Amino acid sequence: MIAPLASSTEPDGASRQASLDVLRGLAILAILFLNISDMGGAIAAAASDLRHFGWSTADRSVWAFREIFLASTGRGLLEMLFGAGMVILTDRAAARMDAARVLGGYAWRNLVLLGLGLVHVFVLLWPGDILHTYALAALAAMWFRRATVSVLLMTGLFMATLQLVAGAPVLMQEKARTERIARLEARGAVTVEVARARREAAEKQVAATREIAEEDRARSGTPASWAVMAWQQFLRWQAEGLELQWIWEAASAMLIGAALFRLGVLQGQSPPRVYWLLLAIGYGLGLTLRACGADAAMQPVPPPNVLWIAGEWARLLVTLGHLAAVHLLLRTRTGTGVLLPFAAAGRVALSIYVAQSLICLWVLFPPWGLAWYGRLGWAEMMLLALAVDAMLLGVAILYVRRWRIGPVEWAWRSLVERRRLSWR
Repeated sequence: MIAPLASSTEPDGASRQASLDVLRGLAILAILFLNISDMGGAIAAAASDLRHFGWSTADRSVWAFREIFLASTGRGLLEMLFGAGMVILTDRAAARMDAARVLGGYAWRNLVLLGLGLVHVFVLLWPGDILHTYALAALAAMWFRRATVSVLLMTGLFMATLQLVAGAPVLMQEKARTERIARLEARGAVTVEVARARREAAEKQVAATREIAEEDRARSGTPASWAVMAWQQFLRWQAEGLELQWIWEAASAMLIGAALFRLGVLQGQSPPRVYWLLLAIGYGLGLTLRACGADAAMQPVPPPNVLWIAGEWARLLVTLGHLAAVHLLLRTRTGTGVLLPFAAAGRVALSIYVAQSLICLWVLFPPWGLAWYGRLGWAEMMLLALAVDAMLLGVAILYVRRWRIGPVEWAWRSLVERRRLSWR
């Protein structure tokens, strides 16, 4: 067993837990591997035509790894850490003020974050911003701040389960219909149902191709068309109700994270056997579900993926597997040596998140920058994400040696506290 990780302090003197910073740093850097395909290529293609970005052996391999091991897990860790932050901040505030002021202060903190998120969307032109989503989810989750561990855990898991149940009937019905059409076609029977299914499939393919082409044209055009497409994409998601789904997802993971923090699991205080169990279940079941889903998605004509029903559980399981793996590694000298530098990224995670957008959306891909939009395949985009993250990690390590708070964190906290915070 190694010595406990050293803790740093906030500008107001509050302590930070290095293990949580390591998790946060890994999570924020991992997010770029998911976002970069939507920054450097058509957002519509990632959902309807994986081959649009290239489908060489290298492309298939990195896409499969990303989908199975990384997809949405960085976001999952951040959501759990946000739940832990809710506990830390409100418990700290409760020591010096009444419940109404605690809730009011935490609500104001998240309203400011909501504003920063909208700036990220409409000024920095990133429709996939998570800050505003987390702010809205936290406004819902904060009402459970004093709930018991069992209530936090059960509520979070219940909310995650509802996401699975909601779309199950439609998906199962579509799967049964697809299998029935396939049997009829195998017998050479061209019924009215078969003809209608073929026509619908063709129309769907034409619509998807048209949507991708329109996005490619707009984002390869002028600065104005690039900006308008970003705004339209964000507003389209709102109109389709996807924002509510993401808020629900984030709030459920926040409650689970709050429970895990109160249990000591999130910050690495549980016995090793707890993390070995989480690792075995999380990776054993979660990665299996995801591997089956990825295999179905890679088929030339993907069938209705019934495993989507278990998608949120698979995400949570793999996220818990990552959490366990990190804490098991942090119990070794080698693992600590490898992972501790990521604590620097965790201390300035918000600044790194914004920097990823600035680099990709204002330098690498836009028509006024290097204009690499649409030119890279899956493998090339993942290598680019790795290079950007490596640079940002190096900058973060140097930065925290001199300053205690990141520039975006400084702006957020200064607005929240209505005073100019010290940088050091």
